[in-house]
Amino acid sequence: MMRFVANRVKCVSTVRVLLSTQRRSLATSTTLQEELKIKKLLVANRGEIACRVMKTCRKLGVKTVAVYSEADADAMHVRDADEKYLLGPAPSSESYLRMDKLLEAVDATGADAVHPGYGFLSENSEFAEALEAKGVAFVGPKTYAIEVMGDKLESKVAADNAGVNTIPGFNGLLTDVDHALKLANEIGYPVMLKASAGGGGKGMRPAWNDDECREGYTLSKNEALASFGDDRLLIEKFIDKPRHIEIQLLGDAHDNYVYLNERECSIQRRNQKVVEEAPSMFIDPETRKAMGEQAVALARAVQYQSAGTVEFLVDSQKNFYFLEMNTRLQVEHPISECITGVDLVEQMIRVAGGEKLSVTQDDIGIKGWAIESRVYAEDSENFMPSIGRLNTYIEPVASNPDAEWPDVRVDTGVEEGSEISMFYDPMICKLITYGETREEATALMRKALDSYVIKGVQHNIPLLRDIIRQDRFVSGDISTNFLPEVYPDKFKGYIMNDSEKHNLAAAAAFMYVVRQIRGQRMLNYTETSNNLSIPTELGVAIGDDRYIIDVSASGDGTLSVTIDGITQVVNSFWNPGDVLMECNINDEDLVFQHLGRSEDKLFLRAFGSEVEVAVRERDEHGMQSYFPEIIEEVNVDVVLTPMPGVCISIDVQPGDVVSLGQTVAVLEAMKMQNALVSPRAGVVKSVHVNVGDKLMDDEMIVQLEIEEASTEEAE
Repeated sequence: MMRFVANRVKCVSTVRVLLSTQRRSLATSTTLQEELKIKKLLVANRGEIACRVMKTCRKLGVKTVAVYSEADADAMHVRDADEKYLLGPAPSSESYLRMDKLLEAVDATGADAVHPGYGFLSENSEFAEALEAKGVAFVGPKTYAIEVMGDKLESKVAADNAGVNTIPGFNGLLTDVDHALKLANEIGYPVMLKASAGGGGKGMRPAWNDDECREGYTLSKNEALASFGDDRLLIEKFIDKPRHIEIQLLGDAHDNYVYLNERECSIQRRNQKVVEEAPSMFIDPETRKAMGEQAVALARAVQYQSAGTVEFLVDSQKNFYFLEMNTRLQVEHPISECITGVDLVEQMIRVAGGEKLSVTQDDIGIKGWAIESRVYAEDSENFMPSIGRLNTYIEPVASNPDAEWPDVRVDTGVEEGSEISMFYDPMICKLITYGETREEATALMRKALDSYVIKGVQHNIPLLRDIIRQDRFVSGDISTNFLPEVYPDKFKGYIMNDSEKHNLAAAAAFMYVVRQIRGQRMLNYTETSNNLSIPTELGVAIGDDRYIIDVSASGDGTLSVTIDGITQVVNSFWNPGDVLMECNINDEDLVFQHLGRSEDKLFLRAFGSEVEVAVRERDEHGMQSYFPEIIEEVNVDVVLTPMPGVCISIDVQPGDVVSLGQTVAVLEAMKMQNALVSPRAGVVKSVHVNVGDKLMDDEMIVQLEIEEASTEEAE
């Protein structure tokens, strides 16, 4: 039985797993004893990526400096560093994006290098140039590569010149919405509107007709300006059913380049990745070699020096097209580290110090399979960010965290008590599992997600758990359309089959019996069955499903539960105060989370989703069917804020006639713009906010005229 340990000392698992990974690094085998030129490194970022960089620095003996905003004063990355420097107030525009403040921090601390992480100023050539002028190493590529690859138009031209396959489209910038409509019709729908200076899914909108093109133009332009300070847009053909495959590469100042195979990043929401894996089931050795060589050709053409990623769209025939080059460390870099044994952060630091790469292409192979799930604080149905404090936070860890090949890795910047703020990206962690095969990595990811305890905010673990059990994921039949195609009506929660319901009922019965025993002041569950007074028949309700089950206990701690004529043996050790219940039911290892209880109801997390399970004595169970269920009504006369944010536009006025789904306002939260739509057709009665207002969740934006019931309805 695979065991997980509840870890309340946060990031211990991350440290152990990362150090284990680094001990097997190909890149460290011959260079660890050499003296690094870089002595003190400032990490110009926050959260998990700042923690990640600092861990490698500790291994290399490099001192670190954390920069932070007022909101991050007690953050993990600040405590992990040797020194800290306050940048300013919470908004990133007043702290992490303040180049002048970061340069002041470099001077004040004497840092001789800066690692930008990802996001913020990581792809800002002006920042890299300013550091170079100070004689401070920028742990990333040189200015020229950042400028060329950071502009969608220039990068496409550079890719063409380097012999890299590119997507059909218009080689120029859009001038206005009419220009966008004209080009969209010439190229042919669907098209993609995208920010010229963009990345990470910001400022990107697909359009399938003129109406979507008009709306997408406005939203993309506003989002691009807010995210990058540059509202220029491009338009290109949107490839139907594409796969998003990217090539990880490394380059140095000595004309050495290697590609570290591919990552499959097709499962996305809002053009941001959700689940990634390395390698890809779809890519064969010939395609991998061709993509890798083209990526290296592009890197060499722009004299790239550092870790970088070339992203491609790949069609069903394995034709691949250049999408963009990210001139920074990618969020999903850990899965490439897992299958190659190369510590990418270490290589970035060494290259920035003028060293040669310590690996060649012949050293790069593929060992095993790695999967990464991005755990976000957000609603799984609408992908709306959730803010709040992590009241309970228990990470899953492997049974062998100190092994040479650890199988669970948690890259995070939060711990129990941390706050998920409205000012920053809502990522909680990157959860990585590794196995010798894809099946092993997937099975371990399932157990890791089941063992991940997060309370205080909404999170997307239910969706992640459901994705990896989908037939299309298991078979590898995925594309960037995976989520809308698998969940056309949005993700509504995991639907258990009969076997899973039986397992859940058996586990709930076990919990009930243990509580009965504790109520009798029994010391432990290994007492002989003769001393136990437990019910022999129970009623269990899971949603609309009701079961009458026979229960019998043995002295060895197992419980036999018979449901619908099928006997299940539950073997576990669980105390009523425990959050996690690890058990074996008929030789199947399962993990359930105990979230709380109210009278005869248990609130559990099972198979990724929250479930309410009622366990009662048989007679009481039979009476419950006579009590009607109370159904809450949904108010369709108002538009409320789904999360805290800033109102950046109001698109209707009192008296306007609106249709179902029409945008009435746009809310900016966590660096994303969200269109708020009308819940029905009707007439606007009133507007309750102004542009620029800072709003909390569930604040009224727009109220519609109340529709009078028809005569037929009234009767």
